Amino acid sequence: MSARFIFITGGVVSSLGKGLASAALGAVLQARGFRVRLRKLDPYLNIDPGTMSPTQHGEVYVTDDGAETDLDLGHYERFTGVPSRRSDNVTAGRIYKTVLEKERRGDYLGGTVQVIPHVTDAIKEFITADLTDEDFVLIEIGGTVGDIESLPFLEAIRQLGNELGPERAMFVHLTLLPYIATSGELKTKPTQHSVKELLSVGIQPDILLCRSEHPIPDSERAKIALFCNVRREAVIAAYDARSIYDVPISYHAEGLDVQVCRHFRLGCEQEPDLSRWRTIIQRAHQPEGAVTIAVVGKYTKLLDSYKSLSEALTHGGFANNVKVQLEWLDSQVFETAGNNYLLEEVHGILVPGGFGERGAEGKMAAARFAREKDVPYLGICFGMQMAVIEAARNLANIPGAGSTEFGDPPAKVVGLMTEWMRGNEIEVRNAEGDLGGTMRLGAYPCILKPGSRARAIYGDVQTIQERHRHRYEVNNAYIGPLEARGLVFSGMSPDGLLPEIVEIPDHSWFVGVQFHPELKSKPFDPHPLFTSFIGAAVEKSRLV
Repeated sequence: MSARFIFITGGVVSSLGKGLASAALGAVLQARGFRVRLRKLDPYLNIDPGTMSPTQHGEVYVTDDGAETDLDLGHYERFTGVPSRRSDNVTAGRIYKTVLEKERRGDYLGGTVQVIPHVTDAIKEFITADLTDEDFVLIEIGGTVGDIESLPFLEAIRQLGNELGPERAMFVHLTLLPYIATSGELKTKPTQHSVKELLSVGIQPDILLCRSEHPIPDSERAKIALFCNVRREAVIAAYDARSIYDVPISYHAEGLDVQVCRHFRLGCEQEPDLSRWRTIIQRAHQPEGAVTIAVVGKYTKLLDSYKSLSEALTHGGFANNVKVQLEWLDSQVFETAGNNYLLEEVHGILVPGGFGERGAEGKMAAARFAREKDVPYLGICFGMQMAVIEAARNLANIPGAGSTEFGDPPAKVVGLMTEWMRGNEIEVRNAEGDLGGTMRLGAYPCILKPGSRARAIYGDVQTIQERHRHRYEVNNAYIGPLEARGLVFSGMSPDGLLPEIVEIPDHSWFVGVQFHPELKSKPFDPHPLFTSFIGAAVEKSRLV
């Protein structure tokens, strides 16, 4: 293995955008012809983010192999197109669990188990495992330098940096240059203190990425370089961008990729091929029109809960050369009569995934409005289930239609599936199991019905693969009564047991999917469902 490792840390404050910085750097290196892989080390003690509240941690990003991971892995995939794997995200909880399991088995031969070397060795094993022919592996360390939780990870990458040497390892530190309006100047002291904190654990950064809302004067760059012991040209400005898709080109313009190549003694005379990124930002900044999409969800107070979703809708806009304006609406609003006016001016309605009874009736009300008013509708996961229950109640006249997620309804239109096929194996779950990892997770195949809208959207292919994250399934015992009233089940699992896609052929555009298509959408390769949905919204906008 001859991969080069780039470790990305952050300082001063959280939420500076290490994930986006890592993804953008990966994209620029990829544009230079290098093979890249991106990974995330998370210092929290949860085994994974699967049981964490979306309003606290943001969305859970699911990989093809069924891992519940940090949302930054979504940035990595969207910017590079390299599918993330379970081996690309690890938490302190999973590291400690691995170490303690080894201790219980006696693998340490009775020795005292310590953070150094046992925990740090486990972290290094994760960083270097499951690699093939990558030229660069970018490792983002979550949290902020100075957090007590991050110390084992920082120690591990310090050790690995020494073991690999500067020929195969480098450190990039992302900091903030705050602007003090009263004095009219950028302040470098927080960056100096952050680097000092990093030096205290034995890590000297090779490149500083400095977030700033204002231009960084040459004198301030020189000051940062002097006090932080880096070359002046290695002090890279990371300015706020009009869109996240401007960042790869912005970083290249500031010379970030050139500094990385020079550190590793690689040729950097040839310019990277950033043509596809220029096409993307042209579509982002020069659309030919605009559509408004209402997103009716329950986690709308923290939009990171729907990060992949909002980006996938933007990608659908790129494909149709329009700007997608999002109206984030709390689904509970529609549980009160008289609030449907909030949906009357939109060109499409999307009900995303979610868990629990809160806001469910409001999501059904939004689905009913879309169905009756012929507004393009996309229901994802829970949004599909709510559309099916609404149709069962108001189209098929099935009294007591509901979901066992909320109790024990008379008609269990949606229920907990306890067994299903994955390849040649039966997977089994039960209602009393732990919440973490007990869902249908990862990529599963779906067979598309000939002549259906779904099949046309996917380019007339028979089988697709999409990523799932849910516990409950639409009960196929109700397929007959629902199809008799116009709701067509156009996508099914290969064994015919699990409904995957529903649609209403007589509607302008009404589709519900049990999976999460937003997880596979990319700016340079928009997901066909979002492309078609936004296309229908464009048609709707011409009629309004």
